[in-house]
This record gives sequence, C-alpha cells and structure tokens, in this order.
Amino acid sequence: MAPETSEKLKFLAWGIGIGIIGCLILGFAAFGWVTGGTAQERIDEAVLPLAAEICVSKFKADSDFEKHLAALKKEESWKRDGYIKEKGKWAVMVGDDASKYGVAGACVEKLSDLLK
Repeated sequence: MAPETSEKLKFLAWGIGIGIIGCLILGFAAFGWVTGGTAQERIDEAVLPLAAEICVSKFKADSDFEKHLAALKKEESWKRDGYIKEKGKWAVMVGDDASKYGVAGACVEKLSDLLK
C-alpha cells in the first residue's frame, strides 16, 4: 500500500472515531437519549400512580374487603405494604408474577383515609 493511502486511511479512521464519539455525546447531552435502565426507571415512575389506583380498586373489590381492612389496620404501619403484596396480591398487576417496587407502598398510602 502506498504511504499516502495508509495516511488517508488513518485520517478516515480518526474521523469516524471522533464522529461516533461526538454523536454519542451530542445525543445523550442534547437530544435526550437515555440508557435502557434509565428509560425503565422513568416508565416505572410514571406508571406507579396508576398501578396504585388499580391496587386500591382490587383491594376494595375483594369479597372479604371488611375483613382485610380490619387486618390491615391491625398491622404495624411498616408491615402494611407486605400485607398488600403477600395476602391478596392486590399490588400484582395483570401479566406480572410479582408486584413492582413501590406499588404496595403507594397503594397503602392511597388507602390511608380508610386506615384511620
């Protein structure tokens, strides 16, 4: 290979590398690109209020609502989300095997007026 060809290839490689790095920096800094983990966190945060409302509705629609409400009132406040998750699985959304983080706690918070 001619010396000037290898020199051109070296500049091309550097240009491509700098271009890729520049696109990544610009994309994440200016265009709002995020990683998959950050995107999932934002989705979970946005869906949490809706999931809590569904949990409350499922809890209130339970055939043994009064019994469960009395039992939930007897639980210590820090154990109530565990009761919501484990007893009736009200915090588990359709299609999930377990409740997502924070749903049971938000559900208990929305039920707080009933727990007084």
